[in-house]
Amino acid sequence: MKKEYDFSKAEQGKFYRPIEKLEIPVYLDKEIKAFYSKKAMKKNIDLNKVVNTILRKEMEMLKAMGM
Repeated sequence: MKKEYDFSKAEQGKFYRPIEKLEIPVYLDKEIKAFYSKKAMKKNIDLNKVVNTILRKEMEMLKAMGM
């Protein structure tokens, strides 16, 4: 390794790419996942759609209650 490097012609941030959207995984308890997975399979619906529908209804209820 050199003692000194010449950065006079360097371009700052040349390879930087901002993260546009970070998806954080949500982990369900085994019992909850098993219950809603069965419901989703019976209706031939994706588990994500079932869980999102339930959470959306919960969110609307909390908003209506002023929370």
